[in-house]
Amino acid sequence: MTDGFSKAWRLIRNRTPRRALTLMTAMAFTASGAGHAAESNHPANQPANHYGQREEVQRFAEELAQRHGWDAQATLRTLSQARHLPRVAQLIMPPPAGTAKNWAAYRSRFVEPKRLKAGVEFWNENERLLRRAERHYGVPASLIVGIIGVETYYGRHLGGFRVLDALATLSFDFPSGRSDRSAFFRSELEALMVWARREGRAPQDIKGSYAGAIGWPQFMPSSILRHAVDFDGDGHINLERNMADVIGSVAHFLKAHGWTPGLPTHFAVDPPLDEAARAELLAPDIVPSFSAQEMASRGAVLNERALDHEGPLALVMLENGGAAPTYVAGTRNFYSVTRYNWSSYYALAVIELGREVQAHRAKTAAACGASTEAGRRPPNATPRTKGC
Repeated sequence: MTDGFSKAWRLIRNRTPRRALTLMTAMAFTASGAGHAAESNHPANQPANHYGQREEVQRFAEELAQRHGWDAQATLRTLSQARHLPRVAQLIMPPPAGTAKNWAAYRSRFVEPKRLKAGVEFWNENERLLRRAERHYGVPASLIVGIIGVETYYGRHLGGFRVLDALATLSFDFPSGRSDRSAFFRSELEALMVWARREGRAPQDIKGSYAGAIGWPQFMPSSILRHAVDFDGDGHINLERNMADVIGSVAHFLKAHGWTPGLPTHFAVDPPLDEAARAELLAPDIVPSFSAQEMASRGAVLNERALDHEGPLALVMLENGGAAPTYVAGTRNFYSVTRYNWSSYYALAVIELGREVQAHRAKTAAACGASTEAGRRPPNATPRTKGC
């Protein structure tokens, strides 16, 4: 998880439960109840940072060795290098109950001048790869750019935690005060060990977020195993430094989660005035469940393009603090974006950031073209635009 997004997410949580597949997802768990981590996660007589001495870690090492044909002692030695990080246990906790969600504030953290400029630079530097990914997977370059911009501010916020430490802490010392997710993080710890061995890397040298997400797209280790691709064919997958793998993996993830080329992500909509009808349309949350005609028959107001849409739609509500909510009619492609992170706020943020970067890039290109013409004028004419 990126530091920038974690701050934003602590202000605004989406209303729907989510699973952890990427960095953002891992951070965005919503407790199903006031659960508590098992007491065994906090042994009374064992120092929490000496993982190799703990029986449950020794059992875990033996299980991994049996499943993968590894040497049990070597596996335990690797796990013994993990250190308990109290800060990780603090950061994984949800924001205080009653924290107001605010789409406008959330959006402003990502769709802002500095990030737009960084997005244009990223797009320009990687245009060939973005075009290739769009051709191969059918995922628009703007969406790939939007996701990477929200996830890590184009590589500026990759996370500085040793992933081995973060995952061990959440596997064996998951904090009380929320539903216990230690089983999930143990599966991610196993995936980290598998991936590191496959790549010939030492697990203790891999850095990432406090939830264990890695690289520019902030994939959890299990997502690296399932969805990351060697997009340049060099025989390795590197999401920290190889832009081909980064861009290809984001596009592949979205395609694997149902992205349909050419399908819009959402349409503008005015919700029904009748509360019961509005509640009925909101009940499925972000899952597209109603045809455009069914939404219209319940009082939703859609434009002509939306009414012509043949697939199912979801009435998605994004709260704006004390102001009126924002509504969109999400398509199956909107839902596909939420598989990266189960949040309508996240999905709309990456969509809008990508579109704004695209528009900003086109505007900059037009200004550069005009500037080139100006270069043929006398010295006192308009100078070339900076960055052209």
